[in-house]
Amino acid sequence: MNIHRVTFDHPDAVKLNDQVQAEYAVRYGDEGDVTPLDPSMFQPPIGLYLMAYDAQGRPVATGGWRTQDENDEGYSDGDAELKRMYVVEEARGNGLARRILAALEDDARAAGRTRMVLETGNKQPEAIALYASSGYEPCVKFGHYRFHEDSRCFAKLL
Repeated sequence: MNIHRVTFDHPDAVKLNDQVQAEYAVRYGDEGDVTPLDPSMFQPPIGLYLMAYDAQGRPVATGGWRTQDENDEGYSDGDAELKRMYVVEEARGNGLARRILAALEDDARAAGRTRMVLETGNKQPEAIALYASSGYEPCVKFGHYRFHEDSRCFAKLL
């Protein structure tokens, strides 16, 4: 697998974002994640968006981080927020999410961020297991879904 930096509006990123949104819609019975996101949020040095490609050059996984600082949605100064971690179904179980997560953590740390935070949901047990096994711990809820019953927030010091 090859992991490359791409923009959030790159055609492959858009394609996988559409796929993850469809999966969220099925799991939660809604329209998917409506957190407002803009491609500029993932531009270094304030963020990063990664895409993994298989040996045939097909996009198979994504993930990004964006800068967050203290605000009225519950973030703290120094936060890097993980967004759009996703692996296509046929590529799951190969450690791709863990590789992307590690690369994002390293990049956020190098950019001076002190804590990686993420929001997921209780209907994504595999995501929760990945984050727990990677050192993330439950934290006070933040972000767009902080008042939603199914929301689960996690954090890890970088």
